[in-house]
This record gives sequence, C-alpha cells and structure tokens, in this order.
Amino acid sequence: MKPRRITINDIAKELNISKSTVSRAIRSHSEINPETRKKILAYIKETGYEPDALARSLKTGQTKIIGVVIPAYNIPFYSIAICGIQDYAFEQGYNIMICHSNEKMEIEKSNIKALLNSKVDGFIISVAEDNSTNEHIRALKSKGFPLVMFNRVIEDIKASKVVVNDYYGAYDMTVHLLKGLKRKIIYFSGPSNLLLSANRKMGFLDALHKHKIDASNWEVVEGDFSSKTSYHLMKDILEKDDQVDTVFCVCDEVAFGVMKAIKDKKILIPDDIAVAGFTNEPASDLVDPSLTTVDQPIYEIGRTAAKLLFNQIENENMPAELAVLNTKLVIRNSTR
Repeated sequence: MKPRRITINDIAKELNISKSTVSRAIRSHSEINPETRKKILAYIKETGYEPDALARSLKTGQTKIIGVVIPAYNIPFYSIAICGIQDYAFEQGYNIMICHSNEKMEIEKSNIKALLNSKVDGFIISVAEDNSTNEHIRALKSKGFPLVMFNRVIEDIKASKVVVNDYYGAYDMTVHLLKGLKRKIIYFSGPSNLLLSANRKMGFLDALHKHKIDASNWEVVEGDFSSKTSYHLMKDILEKDDQVDTVFCVCDEVAFGVMKAIKDKKILIPDDIAVAGFTNEPASDLVDPSLTTVDQPIYEIGRTAAKLLFNQIENENMPAELAVLNTKLVIRNSTR
C-alpha cells in the first residue's frame, strides 16, 4: 500500500489549530505566537512532514528546479561542470534535474519536452553533437523561458552563453607545438556545426599562417569527440603517412584515442610523435605519458552558467549575456 502523505490539514486537526497558522509557522511568519510555532515545528519534525512541492509551484508559479541537458554522462567535463551548476543552484535554494542526449538531437528534443512537462524554472543546455537543426531550442527562447547555453553553444541564438576562449587556447597550443615540429602536424577537429570546433580549428590555422608553415606540413582531419573514432582515424594515418610527428586534438578524449593508436604501433610519445589535447580532463594527468593540454576552468563554467540563469529568473528583462572564460596551457610529457 502506498504510504499516505501528511498534509497541513492533518497537522492543523491534530494540534487543534487553523491551517493558516500551520502555514505561517512553516514560512516563519512574524505574526505567530513563538510557543505555537515551536509546537508546530516539533510536530512536523516528529512526523516527517514535507511540503507538497507541486502545490507550492501551482501557488507561486515556481518549482525551484532548473533543467540541465548535456550531451553525455561519460564525458568528465560535464560531471565537473554539473558540480558547479549544482553548488550555485543549491545556494539559491534550487535543485537541478539532469538529462543527457547521448549525442542525439532527437533525444535532446525529448529531454527538453520532459523538462517542460516537469515545469522547470529554466534551462541550462549543452547541445548534442549531431545538432543539425535547433528549432526546439529556439522555441524555448521565443516562449520566454530562461535559457543559458554552455560549452557547446549555437552562435546565432540570442541567449546567454558561457564559453572559454577556444580560439586563443588553440592558437597558443599550436604555437607551442610548432617549436618542436620537424615534419608534419595534424589537427583532429570536431563536428563543424559546433562553434567551439570552428573556433579551435581557426586558432590552429591562424597560428600556422602566422608562422608561415607550408601547406605540405599540416593537415586537418574532421572527426567527432570520441576516442574510438580518433583511434581508427589515427591508425589509418599511420599506415599511409610516415611524416607525421605532431598531433593536436580538439579535446582530450580525442587525444586519448590518438595516443592508443600510436602506442599500438610501438611508436614513442613524444620522441616520435608529440600529442596535445584540449580540456584538461582529470585523466589527462593519469595517462602515460601525461597529456599536454589546454586547461578550461570547468567548474567555473558550470557555476557561471547557473549564475547567468538566475539573473534571468530574477529579472525576465535581463538581456542575453556572454561569459568568456580564459584558458591556459598545461605542458606535460606528451610533447617535446
């Protein structure tokens, strides 16, 4: 049998007082006798009474819950960013409800629909890899829902966004790698429809042009964000091209796949081929050799996204805000 929820009516009846008196005690209202309030709170503690969140939301128009949609749970970046979101939300008296799209746009749409049905007070979203159309996200904005996009954002949607300086992070890393370049550098790019992929690729290319690197000494390989894909792409490259001595990857996960392919060929890192990534995931310092990478302040990205969302919740006329956080190079053993 389903346990029966204790209600304000039950408390009022048991203590022989009015429902409004119980309600005032719960809300710490000043217009209530201290002894009465003490008696009510003691009874609440004894019975384990919890206010009905649905009833409260119908009255206030708020559920005190924000919806978070991420591409995947198995990407360490998002688990760290969620900690930042959760901590800030908790400080504001909110909870978060998390969905992941498994990198599929149709699941992303379903996630957003489910969160809408749950009456969340706002959305924090990082889009799926195959996000070829984004009308479902535009619809949120057009209907006035508080919305913040982070990390993987859609450039032409006028919503608040939190990103890092992807261009300069990639530019600075490329300049570092060129110091050890002898023959050929390859850049593993991410999906071209995502802004961070475009900005990191542009940073790489501009650094090459600035240093007048001949076109025969570099190549861009289009891929995704998975180590599995990058492993097979790198295996094919090693079979066909013995000039490659430096690889820069759009993210650490891609770099891990590249490193495994190189090791499987008994090629030494960094003596024969240097490898660098982008993100500074926790595992980047644990792989052998440790991975040179571009550090992103991941926790602060999440926390900043939550802060921008609450700015909108508190002020519905708040204009879209753009937060760009700085990156820094972390030089480890995978590069010369």
